[in-house]
Amino acid sequence: MEKIKYYTNLKKSTKKLVDVLANEAAFSDIPITWQVVVVDVKNSTKAVDEGRHHEINLTATGAIISVLNTIRQENEDIEIPYFFGGDGATFIIPQILLKKVIAVLENYSLHIKKNATLTLRVGHISIENLLAQNYGLKIAKHQLTKELAIPIVLGNGLKKAEEIIKSTFIEVDVIHFKKELLNLEGMECRWKEINPIQNKKKVICLLLEVRQEKNQRALYRSILIQMDALFGTFKNRQPIKPKKLKLNFSLLKIWEEMKISVSEKNTVYLLKNWIKTLIGKWYFKRTKSGKLYLNQVALLSHTFMLDGMINTVFTAEQSKIKLFTTYLDKLEKEGEITYGIHVTHASIMSCYVLDRQTKHAHFVDGTEGGYTTAAKMFKTKAKAQTAGNTIH
Repeated sequence: MEKIKYYTNLKKSTKKLVDVLANEAAFSDIPITWQVVVVDVKNSTKAVDEGRHHEINLTATGAIISVLNTIRQENEDIEIPYFFGGDGATFIIPQILLKKVIAVLENYSLHIKKNATLTLRVGHISIENLLAQNYGLKIAKHQLTKELAIPIVLGNGLKKAEEIIKSTFIEVDVIHFKKELLNLEGMECRWKEINPIQNKKKVICLLLEVRQEKNQRALYRSILIQMDALFGTFKNRQPIKPKKLKLNFSLLKIWEEMKISVSEKNTVYLLKNWIKTLIGKWYFKRTKSGKLYLNQVALLSHTFMLDGMINTVFTAEQSKIKLFTTYLDKLEKEGEITYGIHVTHASIMSCYVLDRQTKHAHFVDGTEGGYTTAAKMFKTKAKAQTAGNTIH
């Protein structure tokens, strides 16, 4: 019988992440029947260059919400590992949920094609298949904040899954959109750009991969120790601070959200949510529950992921960024890592809010292209490294 609650029952580590990475025994094997599901916006770099970064982010958030709502309907007690990537998302799910999740995501891709004119690639591959090709995949569950536990993955399995799914994707026209399969309950995106607390600080989007799978655990640990030394603890460098959260009352903002969150444009939805946003200003400033929610937003924000590579958004002073990139350049020159970095002025956030007490999650990216812009640099470097290896 399939271990459907494998991840739900996986023990959370409350140690610091550098201590988790120091212990190989903290990581366990994912059941081979489980599946990696990847969702990715095709040609996202071009779309970002056209000024559609916000739509790309909402589309990726919507994919996560679609899957989480589907699993919640099937069995509220099942937890799955998932990763937000700015222009897509990756999930690791039990085989028993695969058919339903793929049907929901393919249906969601039709919705996105119609409402946002974006192509969403959807695909899956089994853990067993990845392991058979000698791509590693080990996982731990880490208590990142007192409210948020995240999956920590080592190995190149998820990266390979993404490569396979992107390269073999064929757009299918025979599927017909089913309104009843679209469930984006809880999608919200009402915040203005979020500036760092100190004016001199910048927001950094970093993508970093340790090239040799066998070196990942030790090198990621060393890099995180360096980040702590330069930028302070995870809490200190966290870009989402309650006092910097400001609601955006623009009807255009709600219109953009509506394009993704409902099947058809709806004036009643637009006005209703605009009024709710206006009331929200009073709620967050004047009520105890509103203030508590703002504090929880920072604790439930996804700003760090390790899915075989580091994906993180954080704040730092320019002088410290220079020291950090000098350190990374040395590792890169030695052939240990590949990295892409994007330095910008603020972060952006899209949200999944089922209730304002405990059931909410927040997906963070940088402005001016965020992760997608960092990925542009990363891909250019990776291509050059591969060409260099071929020549040698």
